[in-house]
Amino acid sequence: MIRVCLADNYPVVHFGVKSYFKDHANINIVANVGTFSMIKDVLNDKEIDVLILDLDLDGLSSIYEVKALIKNYPKTKFIIYTNYAEQLYAPNAIKAGVSGYVHKTSKLESLGNAITRVSQGNIVMNENLKKNLAAIAKQNKSERLYRKLSNREIEVLRYLSDGKKNNEIAQILTLNEKTISTYKLRLLQKLHVTNLVDLVNKAKTLEIV
Repeated sequence: MIRVCLADNYPVVHFGVKSYFKDHANINIVANVGTFSMIKDVLNDKEIDVLILDLDLDGLSSIYEVKALIKNYPKTKFIIYTNYAEQLYAPNAIKAGVSGYVHKTSKLESLGNAITRVSQGNIVMNENLKKNLAAIAKQNKSERLYRKLSNREIEVLRYLSDGKKNNEIAQILTLNEKTISTYKLRLLQKLHVTNLVDLVNKAKTLEIV
């Protein structure tokens, strides 16, 4: 039996996932958490084979926090289950050590298949995402801008798009404000824009927000 923990903000998601897998032959939802800080308690207290995690989870501010969890709990496989754009976030999530990425618009059957496959040591991405990534690789330089962005730059861009100021982002990511300014400058250069308004519009084009 694959023991699963679901980490998500919304009770309706917990109810739906738990109900779907209630009578599943191989998958058992043994824990549910609603904040990032609760995850360690569960992983320390229970044997969890697969953790399903929303990138929008309360208390989660950076993919680096997920990377640290993966390093500290190597026996647990991680699946991102989120509404965030796959083509932008999935490659960086996989790079951070996540074993699977499932968009919330997918059927729960797809989530079940992902749980089974990652528990067997496989890396799981949506087939459409694989095709999109292959197609993007053939696009011209201007159409592949997001591939230039690091995990941290994507995070900073998302918070800037949310209207947060440099000092607020620095506090969230526990970084120096000057460091955030440096990331902002890099974003302007990499995305070929000269001001914050154009930067935010570019973020919308790239489906970061």
